[in-house]
Amino acid sequence: MDAKDYQIIKELQRDGRLTNQELSERVNLSPSPCLRRVRNLEKAGILKGYSAVVDERAFGLGMTAFVRITLERHSGASASAFEDGVQRIDEVLDCYVMAGGTDYLLRVLVPDLQSYERFIRNRLHKIEGIASIDTGFAYGVVKQAQVFPDIQR
Repeated sequence: MDAKDYQIIKELQRDGRLTNQELSERVNLSPSPCLRRVRNLEKAGILKGYSAVVDERAFGLGMTAFVRITLERHSGASASAFEDGVQRIDEVLDCYVMAGGTDYLLRVLVPDLQSYERFIRNRLHKIEGIASIDTGFAYGVVKQAQVFPDIQR
């Protein structure tokens, strides 16, 4: 990837609905080379897809929970079982493997506190091997970026 590819990625992160013509103008390329670069970024798996950014509250998902999970055992089988279980839970938008005292950090979206309780009781508790669940609720958003920071090249 070169500086032009980084420009293309940044513009598409800002607005994934840009036409190739608009994108090529923003990154100062003619349309054909611009489209070729976009296709190459897609083939390389760098551009993984395009989606809409939706307001969670307006959509009816007013509660964001950050859930810290610690497993009973630290084996490959335990980790795989947990990860497979989490993949099937729609309320979990993100699942990170963590270093430190917590094994996983989940970002969970639900409509309200009662829905969160149902999520814990009916979904998360069904996954075997969880030793502890610790939850923090977000009551506001200060920053939620869609565009990656510049990196040293």
